[in-house]
Amino acid sequence: MQRCVNQCEENTQALVDNYGRTISYLRLSITDRCNFNCLYCRPYNKIENLWPRDILTYEEIYRLIRIAVGLGIKKVRITGGEPLVRKGLMDFIPQIANIPGLEDLSLTTNGALLKEKLKLIYNGGIRRLNISMDTLRRDRFQEITGNDRFTEIWDAIGLAEEMNFSPIKINMVVMNGINDDEITQMARLSTIKPYHIRFIEYMPIGVDRRTTKKLTIPEFQIKSRLEKLGKLIPIKQRNGNGPARRYRFEGAPGEIGFISSMTRHFCRSCNRIRITADGQLRPCLLSNMQENIKIPMRNGATDHVLSSIFLKAVKNKPFEHFLAAGKDVDVSGQMHMIGG
Repeated sequence: MQRCVNQCEENTQALVDNYGRTISYLRLSITDRCNFNCLYCRPYNKIENLWPRDILTYEEIYRLIRIAVGLGIKKVRITGGEPLVRKGLMDFIPQIANIPGLEDLSLTTNGALLKEKLKLIYNGGIRRLNISMDTLRRDRFQEITGNDRFTEIWDAIGLAEEMNFSPIKINMVVMNGINDDEITQMARLSTIKPYHIRFIEYMPIGVDRRTTKKLTIPEFQIKSRLEKLGKLIPIKQRNGNGPARRYRFEGAPGEIGFISSMTRHFCRSCNRIRITADGQLRPCLLSNMQENIKIPMRNGATDHVLSSIFLKAVKNKPFEHFLAAGKDVDVSGQMHMIGG
């Protein structure tokens, strides 16, 4: 396998877009398949999974990560679909973790398959977990996800805490009229557990979606509901920490975070780029701009050529996403394909 280390060291451009933002964070979808059918992620009908030949192989993923790290990527998050449904991931994680120059490797999962794999994940070099949990009610969990895996996920979260995974982030997509009545109950977890509870504004994304912009509850409304629990104390942001605005209640072992892509978007400080399961480089989640890096790679492109595709994608990164700009534009692709 060709290496890009020397070539990338000679490249003084690195991953800096036209607005001066340095891109240091890569979110990588390793599969479009998922064992859940969450209403904000996958449509009821017309789910067409990629053919295996269309999905990046582990060898291709490894090569792209090495190139990206050589260009300045410091943090990689493995996403899906549901990444734990892909065979071979437990053997692949240590390979990624050992790439020189990579400082942070994490995993986003729905948690259904997590408990049985936690030891392998930990031994592979991952300590940071993001777990989707949109409700504390078992009946509602099944309505939102289409599955009854509530108990297994909470067992996995408890075991991850015992094994000293940190941070353990619990992501709640807040949806008006669906789960917003649980905001304070979810936030209260941070006062008794060292979990980072993150409230995510619903984003109307994808074609043939069954939900609408009316589901979005803005950050300021979520915060106002938390006032009954106490004052939210801001936590100072550090470069590369991600998009969440972080707070904690006084004396709480955990944190509260807000990811408000709709009403308080973080475009001006965005440091991310994405690779989809089928090999598309997307410089923005909520934009249709993308560069196909799989086809050139499979056609024999050198590491230098692939590096130039990374640079091109970053240079095309928009100043802000379409929805932030107030444009009524459908973002192509479902969330399970892009790896939100």
